[in-house]
Amino acid sequence: MTALRVGIVGARFAADLHAVNYRPLVPARVELSAVCARTRADAERFAKHHGIPRTFGDYQALVASPDVDVVDICSTTDTHHEIAVAAARAGKHVIVEKPLTGAFCDGSEPREAMLAQALRNADAVLDAVAKAGVTLCYAEDFVYAPPIAKLRRLLDASGGAILELRAEESHSGSHAAYAATWKRSGGGSLLRMGSHPVGVVLQLKHHEGMKRHGRPIRARAVTAEVAQLTKLPAVGDRKLYMGTRAVDVEDWAVAVLTFEDGTKATVHSNDVTLGGVRNVVTAYLTNGVVQANINPNNAVTAYAPDGAVWGDEYITEKVETKGGWQFPSPEEDWMRGYPQELADFVDAIQGRREPLAGALLAREVVEVIYAGYLSAATGRRVELPRA
Repeated sequence: MTALRVGIVGARFAADLHAVNYRPLVPARVELSAVCARTRADAERFAKHHGIPRTFGDYQALVASPDVDVVDICSTTDTHHEIAVAAARAGKHVIVEKPLTGAFCDGSEPREAMLAQALRNADAVLDAVAKAGVTLCYAEDFVYAPPIAKLRRLLDASGGAILELRAEESHSGSHAAYAATWKRSGGGSLLRMGSHPVGVVLQLKHHEGMKRHGRPIRARAVTAEVAQLTKLPAVGDRKLYMGTRAVDVEDWAVAVLTFEDGTKATVHSNDVTLGGVRNVVTAYLTNGVVQANINPNNAVTAYAPDGAVWGDEYITEKVETKGGWQFPSPEEDWMRGYPQELADFVDAIQGRREPLAGALLAREVVEVIYAGYLSAATGRRVELPRA
């Protein structure tokens, strides 16, 4: 089978994660054929590091290239939908980092308008993909993480039903400048990080529904709260060890999802958690409990009275110090599901099938999160339209 020629849009954190985790698929199944970035210098630096032969200064040139079969969108969230639409119209398959899209406007805009705009952007992508007959792959790594894959298998083996899901991604804040404002990021911790736990609980209920009834069980309603905890008067001039730069976006969020079958999920996402990234999912079943610790997990534990003991050796993402007890990740990308995710996308595109994380999940994540913003603003539960 001919290798898929992948063009990456972006040259920073997410793009590097993807480029690294394509390596098991290169050269037999994937060729990293092109990259574009905001500046040609960034694109050339990235291309040299990853052995990519072609660089472009804008995404229009990349999606038009005859040497690209798949456009992998790792740019900032505010550009996802326009690049995805352009790629689909050019007949290219689309891989898009989470979240699919959002509403990119002043943070004071009414939340009803934001929800409508976010869904218009999402539907524009889904419509372009459907008309072009190409595959949309939604890069939600939680869905592919080995602990979550094991959770699904245990759920299937148990024959039980999910009563409640509890999921979280939290850490000490994004250092990316774009994450500070609604106009660039489309929201704060609920969108930027909450898309992970929201995506995984939705996918688990989709999976349960397909196994039981041949159709996904979808979210029916959302209740949420958001806050800027690091800007509270009670914090004052105290030293913050968090890196959040929030201007008009939240740094703390909690959402409660109600599904079509009446079961529940609780999602936490915030920028005020010290000690490294917290990525956890717990499933409460009618006949068991499964806790999936993506990280931290205790596969490896280490102690040092001084963080300098470990030198330049990597410990884990977002940890503030290497001192004290630590949970060094032996293979962090694998544990978070990145190589598994990209392998599924290549299989799906070449086999003309829907990936495990595809269009329905991508849109529903956007719908649930912006319904959450509406709920937080109005103080009421928001019902989702369902046929």
